[in-house]
Amino acid sequence: MNNKVLDAVDQRTKLVGENRLELLLFRINSLQLFAINVFKIKEVVAVPPLNAMPGSHPSIAGVANIRGMSIPVINLREAIGFAPRPQAEDCNLIITEYNRSVQGFLVEKVEHIVNMTWSDIMPPPNTAGKQNYLTAITKIEENGVSKLVSIIDVEKVLAEIIDYDISLSEGVLDEQLLPQLMGKKVLIVDDSSTARAQIRDTLSQLGIELIEASDGLKALRLLQSWADEGRDVPTELLMMITDAEMPEMDGYKLTSEIRGDSRLSSLYITLNTSLSGSFNHAMVEKVGCDKFISKFQPDLLVSVVQERMRQIN
Repeated sequence: MNNKVLDAVDQRTKLVGENRLELLLFRINSLQLFAINVFKIKEVVAVPPLNAMPGSHPSIAGVANIRGMSIPVINLREAIGFAPRPQAEDCNLIITEYNRSVQGFLVEKVEHIVNMTWSDIMPPPNTAGKQNYLTAITKIEENGVSKLVSIIDVEKVLAEIIDYDISLSEGVLDEQLLPQLMGKKVLIVDDSSTARAQIRDTLSQLGIELIEASDGLKALRLLQSWADEGRDVPTELLMMITDAEMPEMDGYKLTSEIRGDSRLSSLYITLNTSLSGSFNHAMVEKVGCDKFISKFQPDLLVSVVQERMRQIN
């Protein structure tokens, strides 16, 4: 596969904000289809020669030199628990950008791109267990045959290879604000359990009470149910921190729905995502988020929460 399928990525940004996405389909074995969001992909290339990284994580296949840039290559098959096997001739390298870092994922055959709506994307079944590496599943029709597609939780994969650090830099924590933050409520909305844990572990240092939802639709229904009970949601919640990409309803659509409900419209909303910063800043303005944070930055996350606390004092 060449990069023609990715040439129009910039034009596809119009899909986001309309609860739509595009998935790049690929295989890591002969039977199953896997996918990641096109917006996180920089390019797809044939696998170049890899230089060994002694002492690295077992799932690191080596380092690739792509246009003068050294990029760590993760063997995705091994990273998500499949048994190792020899590299096939038609393997591809998917170069991605997550959480401000660039890495390559070694996969077998890259197939093609499909256009979906987030309402077609479902969470993995509860029977999959907490240790699975899927953030969602969907189905596609090919030649009259329905095929299951497993969407990889890349943040979980990366967190197991590159340990995330929740420690805060000196001077970030405002000790005078801590008594006021104690017991304040923040709603976290993210389909990745790893991403939620990163936020939870970081903000727990502030004594904040955290409420979690695993997708935008669940979050919206929760907020609406509180409003139906007569609760003043924007006052009860210090803020909502939401991912952009989620099954059933993405963060942009969620924000738009909240802004359209007079009972919820003044809720402070922060978009916390691994998608590209420049694109998200435009989307934040379009749908009405108050703040944008690129994952995963504990100092910035705490600073945004503290800034919000100062605003309401």
